[in-house]
Parts: sequence; C-alpha cells; structure tokens
Amino acid sequence: MNMASNDHLALLAQRIFDDLRAMSPDGAGVSRPAYSQVETQVLTYLAELARAQGLAVETDAAGNLWFSRPADREAARFMVVGSHVDSVPEGGNFDGLAGVVAGLLVLIRGRDRDFRLPVKCLALRGEESAWFGSCYLGSKALTGQMSAADLTAPHKADGRPLAEHMAALAIDTAPIAAGQPLIPLDRIAGYLELHIEQGPLLVERDIPAAVVTGIRGNIRYRSVTCTGAGGHSGAVPRAYRHDPVLAMADLLTRLDDSWLHILQTGGDLVVTSGVVGTDVARHAITRIADSISFSLDIRSQSNEVLDHMRDYLHEEMADIARVRGVHFETGPEIAAAPALMDDAMAAGLMAAMPRAGVAPFSMASGAGHDAAVFAQAGVPAAMVFVRNRNGSHNPREAMEISDFMVGTNIISAYLEATDP
Repeated sequence: MNMASNDHLALLAQRIFDDLRAMSPDGAGVSRPAYSQVETQVLTYLAELARAQGLAVETDAAGNLWFSRPADREAARFMVVGSHVDSVPEGGNFDGLAGVVAGLLVLIRGRDRDFRLPVKCLALRGEESAWFGSCYLGSKALTGQMSAADLTAPHKADGRPLAEHMAALAIDTAPIAAGQPLIPLDRIAGYLELHIEQGPLLVERDIPAAVVTGIRGNIRYRSVTCTGAGGHSGAVPRAYRHDPVLAMADLLTRLDDSWLHILQTGGDLVVTSGVVGTDVARHAITRIADSISFSLDIRSQSNEVLDHMRDYLHEEMADIARVRGVHFETGPEIAAAPALMDDAMAAGLMAAMPRAGVAPFSMASGAGHDAAVFAQAGVPAAMVFVRNRNGSHNPREAMEISDFMVGTNIISAYLEATDP
C-alpha cells in the first residue's frame, strides 16, 4: 500500500468521523435515529463529500445511498462495501459508520487503480433495533425481506409506525411492502462489511483486524410482561403472593442455568435482558408490584440452539406462571437467522491480510450485522472486524484510525485481487 496515500486517507477518515460526531451529539455520545432527519443529514454530508471526491451518488427506493466511480455507475455486476449510518441512543461514533467510511476510502483510493470487478459503497439506513424494535431495516428493504411487522413496528419515542417515518422522508413504501428486491440481487457479486469488534477478543490478543467467519442469529422480545397481584410489602405472606418480580427473577435464573449448560456441552449461546422495569407511576419500596416488563435477547450461531431456547422459554414461563400464580405475555417475536460468511470471500480476505501488513486471523461475530441479511438473501457476504476498546453501543467506543486503516487496506487488497 502507498503510505503517502494511506496517510492522506487516514486524515480524511478522521475528519469524517469528527464531523459526523459533531453533527449528531446526544449526552455523552451520539444518536443517529433510524429514518430520522439526523440520519438524513449524515447521508447528505456523505453524499456531498463523495461528490467532492469525484464519485457518483445514487439513492435507492429505501433511502439508502450508493457511491461508485462514475464509470462504474451502470455496471452490470459489482462488489459492494458498506454498512449502516444510524446508531443506538447515546451510542458510539464508529458502530456502522466505520464500514461506510471504509467503503468510501476504498473508492477514493481506487480512482487511480483497477479493481478486477467494479465496486460500489453502500450507506444503509436503520440497522439498529433500538428505535423500532426491528433491525436491518435498510438492508431488508433493499433485499426484499422487509415484513409487514417491520413496516408497522412502532417508534420507541412517538409510537408512530416505521412506514409513517419513512413516508415523512418522502420514501414510497409500496415497493418495499411488495417484498421484491429493490435491485436485481444477482448484480451483487458480493457484500463486504467492515465493522468495529463489539467484544474484547482483538484487544486482548493485540490484533488490529480479523476476518469474520459467521454471525449469530437471535430471537428477541422487545417487552415481555409478567402480571401478578399488587399488595402491601409487609402484609401479604409468601404463600399468598403473586409476585411478578420474583417470577421474572425465577425465569431469568432458569435461562441462565440453561445458558451455562449449553456452553459446557460445546454449544453457542448468549442471553440478555437489557431493559427491566415496573410501572413508574405505581411502584414503591413498600408495594408488591402488580406487573413488570423486561426485554429478552437470545443469540446463537446455531438454529438448533435457538429453536431449543424458544421452546424452553415458553415451557419455563408456563411452569412459573402455574407455580406463582402469574401470567406472562411475550408480545411479538423478532427473529434473525444465523448467517455463515462466504467461504471463498473469507479465504480471499485472509489471503489479503499479509498484503495489508498483518498476519491472518479469523473469528465469529456475536452481534448481528447487515451482512447477515445479504447472506440470507443469497448474496455472498464477508466481514472484517477492526479492534475497538470498550465494546460498542456506548459513548466509549475507541477505535484507532491506524487499526481502521489496516481493515480498510485488507478490503482494498482483496478487491484488487478479486476475479470477476
């Protein structure tokens, strides 16, 4: 790689990250809500920057942005490098955005180079589930996988469905609701996504970047409600209580026990309840709550494990409801299947790592990504992780530009060696 060019691109990347952080501040971090004016402003900034760099810019019917060299705009078949631009509330600046910036840098570097196959960069909307409960909205719409439940999913703040938020941005949801891909998917030779690692493995092993082998699928329940009977904390004996808080604690303990057993027998699983609360208007230290709501996020690389945990969850809820005299209501399930990355693309990226100056290393992804949506739509997909301290979905994301450039260089090296 040309180091002068690398230095110039590193400075440009830092400027983009700094500008977009300043454009979307929220408390200690950033907030770029899915299908919001803030997300639109971020896309507008990227479009203006791309045009200034001599790139062509297009918008698809879901509001996603496409960037390419002008000569490749009408290419019959092409590789895609991309990710999403939205964030969680008060999140970090690099989750998603790093993959879009990497794609732009690949194209800018490629203005005076010959890719063996045309390359386009894709800036997707609405990957995070934090805003509507449903995730991968831009990539689902693009690949024809958006469901009626996705379009009617209510926004966490105003309760308006996704379709209304899209319409407010002049997006026609009719072709999306029809479930047809917005472009012929056989035109996409492969989808590549650079993303910060959201766990500690690369930091702990002192490795700047890795090739991803697969992505965990998940089953999610945005708000499980357990309903019991309220009462005075000192006046109701245990035998007569219908305490939903203890019922929830019982359920989570059983799920945790099953999690440990699956790990000890060689399986893959993570279980999280990240949102828990009783009714703010009625809860009190001296009152037995009459209901409690909590989220559930169950993930695995195995469909078999996910199916088992779904059955186990409902069996245990039924048993606890019978024993404690409470009632569970899960609400709609939001599911995403596990996705394996394309073997040939992963092997090509591994081969490109030494050309980018790093030793080959691969790992699985515990978090979901748009790459999984493309893989499930039959598009070959692959990912590169970049080292990042302090996890993600929080303001303390800490990706070094030098590591980011290693990941970007891996993708460039791969694309320059990819056969059509």
